[in-house]
Amino acid sequence: MGRVSKEQAQENRRRIVDTASRLFREQGTAGVSVADLMKAAGLTHGGFYKHFDSKEALVDEATARAFDGVGTGDRPDDDSDTDADTGEGAAKDARRAFVENYLSPEHRDDMAGGCPTAGLATDMARGATGSAARHTYAEGVREFARRMADDDDDGLVRLSTMVGALILARAVNGDPLSDALLAAARAEVSA
Repeated sequence: MGRVSKEQAQENRRRIVDTASRLFREQGTAGVSVADLMKAAGLTHGGFYKHFDSKEALVDEATARAFDGVGTGDRPDDDSDTDADTGEGAAKDARRAFVENYLSPEHRDDMAGGCPTAGLATDMARGATGSAARHTYAEGVREFARRMADDDDDGLVRLSTMVGALILARAVNGDPLSDALLAAARAEVSA
């Protein structure tokens, strides 16, 4: 079998990181074996160590990738809501829409594609304090809080309420309490 091109190697690495980012949010870092990850990425298990020194190195990179999309598109800091022409009302409307989306049954049910703050919280809590992944996660949480901040606060209460509600709603999904948690948090954060 021939060697892969540099471009193909880069594409394979990107595919591994993207797949890991989704699987780790959905199943947890401990719940995903290297063999299962590589199979899900459509690659052979043996190729993993051509790209990464360890699973921990992949966890760090996959954590960073998960946070790459936070704050874009329909997020509260989308450039369209901070433009001087849109005004304070548009920014509040964008934040309200973001909160509605974040605390929705659809987001609750999309663990693999959902928020890394909620999806990786327990893994980071169990991980080594000085790990690169934990540092990357903390930076992502800080940035998310900054994006939830307004002139009156630093965003930490909003962030904590939203993430906590999402984690709890996922934990009791299938029980009416799940939807009640999302609705209560939406009302509180949107107020």
